[in-house]
Amino acid sequence: MAKEEMTALDWVATVLVVVGGLNWGLVGVGMLATTNLNLVNLIFGSIPTLEAIVYLLVGLSAVWALVKLFKK
Repeated sequence: MAKEEMTALDWVATVLVVVGGLNWGLVGVGMLATTNLNLVNLIFGSIPTLEAIVYLLVGLSAVWALVKLFKK
């Protein structure tokens, strides 16, 4: 069976899931160091709607990754 090619949507979703995972790792480190290392909040915190959109896109990317995982 040939390996399935990743579409542009697959790549974008993968990148967003990785970025989200790294951000949550930094949030955890920041909590231990009692500082704010949430990069999404630091970058987009002054624009709450944009921050919410970034979180929504990361969440949708995780759902897409799960669908692709269980589709195989």
